Amino acid sequence: MDLALLRTFVTVHRAGSFTRAAALLGLSQPAVTSQIRTLERQLGRPLFLRQARGVTPTTIGDELAHKAAPHLDALVEIAETGLDDESSLRTLHLAGPPEFTAERALPALTELTGHDGQGFALRASFGNAEEVLEGLSAGHHDLAISTARPRGALLTATLLCDEEHVLVAAPQWSERIDAGRLRRKGASALENLPVVEVHESLPFVSRYWASVFDSRPAASGTVVVPDLRAVLACAIAGAGLAVLPRYLSADALEHGDVVALHEPAVPPLRTYVLVVRTGTLAMPHVARAHEWLLASAAAWC
Repeated sequence: MDLALLRTFVTVHRAGSFTRAAALLGLSQPAVTSQIRTLERQLGRPLFLRQARGVTPTTIGDELAHKAAPHLDALVEIAETGLDDESSLRTLHLAGPPEFTAERALPALTELTGHDGQGFALRASFGNAEEVLEGLSAGHHDLAISTARPRGALLTATLLCDEEHVLVAAPQWSERIDAGRLRRKGASALENLPVVEVHESLPFVSRYWASVFDSRPAASGTVVVPDLRAVLACAIAGAGLAVLPRYLSADALEHGDVVALHEPAVPPLRTYVLVVRTGTLAMPHVARAHEWLLASAAAWC
């Protein structure tokens, strides 16, 4: 059986679409369709049911994917790493949001780097959920940390942890806010106060306002900077209110550099998932990193 045909088949099975598989393989859609038809003729069985949107594998298609995918992934790993001596390290490519990846994931994974027989070299890149999932689908990354769950069979997501958000500001701002009025009036007590955010759309503040106050923020961003660590630095400097992950602002809260303006009974949460291409956990270094991050996340929540 032609390995190229199997590779195309597995890609279609994971992508759930000839069009998507063609983009991932760098082929035209007719070429992918032709290869699948050739494989189906060789096997004498249909592998996919064509639908209006994408394809669904038949029982035979699922069985073939289950048997073939791990072996194809292993061959890809050999092709990428080569047949060097045992001292050569595999490389794990990780992608995720900059702050969470830098503060949580990378420090945990560095424990697995090194020449201990099971270690690997580590490469990281940052991006938003859409960017990291697209890069993972295209094979640029081995693992992705995302706040969005992927659709389809190409990617597999596992719950990693929840992140609590807290409304903070420098101490001088808390002195201007009547805590009693904030409890009674909610968001109206914070109207016209300056806001520090990562984007003009105020994603963190808007999510907090909707969850806690059941309203929309009235203010616009006074300082907008695309990194939560910079948002924290600006909040400490007195630029305005900010909504930040508690883990990121914990030290500043403990030292009094910022204060929590509100402690709702049910704080807003953001959920992270750990995502891999389906079948790639057959690769030992990917499986070990995946397992290690899941275990590490138990202490993050």
